[in-house]
Amino acid sequence: MEERNKERGLGQKMDMSKRVSKLKKSAIHEMTRLSKQYDDVAFLSWAKPTTGTPEYINRGAVNAIKEGLAGGYSQNEGLSELTEEIANKLRRDNKINASPDQIIVTVGAIEGLASAVMSVLDPGDEVIMPTPTYSTHIAQVKLASGKPVLVPLIEEDGFALDIKGIENAITPETRAILYCSPNNPTGTVFAKEQLRQLAEIAWTYNLMIITDEAYEYFTYDGAKHFSIAAIPEMRKHIISCFTFTKTYAMTGWRIGYLHTSEELIPQIKKAHIPFTICAPVVSQYAAITALQGDQSCISEFRKHYLRARNLMCERLDRLNSVFEYVKPEGSYLMFPKILDEKGKDSLVFCKELLKKAKVSTTPGIAFGPTGESHIRLSFCVSEDMINKAFDRMEKYFL
Repeated sequence: MEERNKERGLGQKMDMSKRVSKLKKSAIHEMTRLSKQYDDVAFLSWAKPTTGTPEYINRGAVNAIKEGLAGGYSQNEGLSELTEEIANKLRRDNKINASPDQIIVTVGAIEGLASAVMSVLDPGDEVIMPTPTYSTHIAQVKLASGKPVLVPLIEEDGFALDIKGIENAITPETRAILYCSPNNPTGTVFAKEQLRQLAEIAWTYNLMIITDEAYEYFTYDGAKHFSIAAIPEMRKHIISCFTFTKTYAMTGWRIGYLHTSEELIPQIKKAHIPFTICAPVVSQYAAITALQGDQSCISEFRKHYLRARNLMCERLDRLNSVFEYVKPEGSYLMFPKILDEKGKDSLVFCKELLKKAKVSTTPGIAFGPTGESHIRLSFCVSEDMINKAFDRMEKYFL
C-alpha cells in the first residue's frame, strides 16, 4: 500500500494551483495586518468610510428581518423590486437606457467584476488596463487565466488616459479593456471626451469594455462622472459594475450590481451563480431602502470628503520636500509621489512609516508597476485622523 501511494504521489504535500500561487499577497491587506501590531495607529490606508451606514438603511434591513423576508435565497439576478429600482437609478443618474432584465445584483462591485471577467475571457486572452489601477482588477484577470496588459496613465497630465498607448497595446489576443473611474488609487475622473475615444477603439476592434464605477457620486471641482454605457451604440460592448459600498457607506453589506445588454446577462449569470448563487438577501433589502429613501446622505458624504481632501492637500503642501501630488477630482483617495530616495521601494517606505511614525498608508506598488514610488492615502476618515497622521509625519520627516 505504501509503495503504491508513493508511486501515485499520495501522502505527499499537495501542490496548490500555479495560477493562485503566482499571485502576490495583497499589499493593501498586508499593511492592515502589520498595523494591528501597533497601538494608536493613524489610519490612512483603507478605502473604508468611517461615517457609518445611514440609519434609515439600517432600519430597512431590520424591518426585512423582522418580517421574515431575509432568511432565504432570492432569484439569482436579485430581487425584482431591487432590479427595478436600480434600472430607475441608471436611467436617472447615469443616462443609461437600462431595464431590469439587464441587471444582476452582485456581492459588491468586486463579484460583479469577477463574473464579468470570467464570462468574457478564455485562457490567454489579454485585458488592457490603464494603470495605476485597483490591484484586485489585475488579480481577477490572472485568476481567469488571462493576461493583464498595463498601459500607464499620463501622470504629468493629471493621470489622464493614454488613448494612443491603449490603441497601440491591442493585439489579436486582446479581448477587453477594464478601467475604474473615478480611479482607485489616483482619484482621476476620466474625461467624457477620452471615454468616447475609448468607446471608438472598442467598437473598431470589437472589444468589450468592463467598468468599475464605485466612486461615481464623489467628484469635485466641476469634474463630472460619465458612464460609457450611456453611448447607445456601445450597448453590446459594455459591462458596467457599480456598488452601494461607497455611495451609502455600506462596505460590510457586500452589495453591488452590474449592467449590460440582455443578450450577455445569461452568460454572466453562468459565472455569477457558482461564485455566489445570489447576493445576501438582507443586504438587498437594505439596498432597496437606500435607493427609495432620502438621497441627501450622498451630498453630505461628498461635502465631507471634499473638506477632507482639501485638508489633506493643505497638509501635503507642508511636506512638499517629501511628496508631490495631483489633486484628485474624484473618489476619496489620492496618490502622492515620494520624492525621497527611500520611495523607490514603496512597501519598505510604508512599513517604515508605520513602524516609526505609527501612520498606516498603502504602498503604490499594490496598484501595478507604475504605482511604485507612490503611496495611496484615503481621506474618507475624520479630519482629526488626517491631522493626527500628518502631525506624526511632519515630526518624522521634518
